Amino acid sequence: MAGPRRPDRAKPRRNASGRGARKLKVRVKKARGRTTSQVRWLQRQLNDPFVAEAKRCGYRSRAAFKLIGIDDEFHILKPGGRIVDLGATPGGWSQVAARRTGADKGQGRVVAVDVHGVEPIPGVVILKKDFYDEDAPEVIMKALGSARADAVLSDMAAHATGHRQTDHLRVMGLAGAAADFARQVLAPGGAFVAKVLRGGTENDLLNALKRDFEKVRHFKPPASRPDSAELYVVATGFRGAGEN
Repeated sequence: MAGPRRPDRAKPRRNASGRGARKLKVRVKKARGRTTSQVRWLQRQLNDPFVAEAKRCGYRSRAAFKLIGIDDEFHILKPGGRIVDLGATPGGWSQVAARRTGADKGQGRVVAVDVHGVEPIPGVVILKKDFYDEDAPEVIMKALGSARADAVLSDMAAHATGHRQTDHLRVMGLAGAAADFARQVLAPGGAFVAKVLRGGTENDLLNALKRDFEKVRHFKPPASRPDSAELYVVATGFRGAGEN
């Protein structure tokens, strides 16, 4: 039976006529000190409906709607769930996880992990820590209440170099490391989600995860820009350590 409707949604709110509200496109003039790429980025932000919707809903970034789209499709953020958000800054994914698991109301547990730290979020345990640290699995499971996680999330991306293949390999390296971490902390039946980039090696991670999870696929949520090489790998049904 379908659960209650959630107030957040993967697509920006529509107007009363049922059509997306239209507004004039904002154009940014090139100001002194701004490069052409900076002007292009600012113009895209000003005209992005997900940016405006994130502000309306109180999310820290438009990326929150990527996780909303993923969860609407795969239902990994269950009430009372224990969630780990790797590389959590600025916290948009942790906000979504807290709302959807009920951690913001004292149910479940969400742990946000980042080397830079994260500003406080209601219902979220913040750990300023590198998940590469040898003691990270133990520390994080303790923060979960001495229990294993129901889902490990990673929206991590290395700083872009402008060289497509280099950026692809760096993001895939982060996703692979996050997958290795997830294998250490996930409970049987758990889920793993990570950002990847198209570029030639993304299927290697997909195939590796198939040995440990019942279902694995790539998914592009509605909030992921159509012209972006970004995808998410979504793995569900973790078989558990020693059971693969």
